[in-house]
Order: sequence, then C-alpha cells, then structure tokens
Amino acid sequence: MKIKILCLALCVLAGSATAAVSKKAAPAAPVSTKREYTEEEFKTAVLEEASKLMKKAGSANLVDFSKELLEKEEALKGKELTIKKQQEELDMSRADFKKKLVEFQDSQKKFLGCVDEKNEKADKRVSQMVDVISGMKPQSAADVLAVQDPDLSVRILGELESSKASKIFNLMDKEVSARLQKQFLQMKK
Repeated sequence: MKIKILCLALCVLAGSATAAVSKKAAPAAPVSTKREYTEEEFKTAVLEEASKLMKKAGSANLVDFSKELLEKEEALKGKELTIKKQQEELDMSRADFKKKLVEFQDSQKKFLGCVDEKNEKADKRVSQMVDVISGMKPQSAADVLAVQDPDLSVRILGELESSKASKIFNLMDKEVSARLQKQFLQMKK
C-alpha cells in the first residue's frame, strides 16, 4: 500500500517535473537503452531519482517521507523473514514432537504387552499350582503352602474349594494360618 502511494507520488512529481523541464528544453529523441539492475542497485537508483524529483518540486518533507516509507518497508521485510524462519523452526519442532510421541506410544504398548504377558504366565502358573494342591492330601498341601511366598499361598487358597481351603488352614501351624487367613480376608475385600 505504501509502495503504491510512493509510486503515485513519484508519478505525479515526475509528470510535473517533466512538464517543467519540457517547457525549458526542446524534446529529445527517446532513448531505448535497457539496463539490468540488481535489487539493491534498483532501490538505490529509485531513491536517488525520487530525491532529485522531490528536491526539484521543492518539498523536503516528501523526500524524508519517501525515505521513511522505504526504510519501514525494509524493516517489514526483515520481520517477515524472521517470522518465516520461526514458523519453520516451530513446524520442525512440532514434527519432531509428533515423531517422539509415536515412538513413546509404541514403546508403551510393548511394555504393557510384556506386563500383560507376564501376568498371564503368572496366572497360568497359579492355576497349575491350584490343580496340584487340590490333588494333594490336606496335610501335604498345608506343609507346602506354609513355606511358600504368602502372596502366592493366598492366591492358591483363594482359588481352591472352600472346604479344601478350610481343611488346609486347620492343618497349618497356627501362626502361619492366622497370618494367611488375615491376608486372605484382605484380598477378598
């Protein structure tokens, strides 16, 4: 928008300057020399030409205004580049985060799968022990369960028939039986 205003002002000034110059001098033959400018050379040439035209028009304020507009335009371009770079960095960070999230979810699934597999194997072993203990005489079962890990003993007793479990509890050492019964009751809650 500012560039359009500047161009419009330059055209108006150029027209008035051309009219003033044409009154003084005879028209010259059109010159058709093409010259290629780099962007920096073009900006410098435009600024110089605008300054000349505005000085001829006698308005120093317009020269300052046009310089200010060009400087602000350059500042805006710099800010746009900075924002673009920051957006690219943000996009890269976002993509990296998504990748790490997918990797984490995969490792979490593997871990949970291992835990589930381990629990299934433990349940299978407990079921096998229940079958073994239920086939034993109550005194032998009481002797085996009394020396087992208390948690395992309680799980096994929990899966036995009530009558078989009560006979086993009665044949155990009273201290061990009391401890296992207490743990058994807490497990049932």
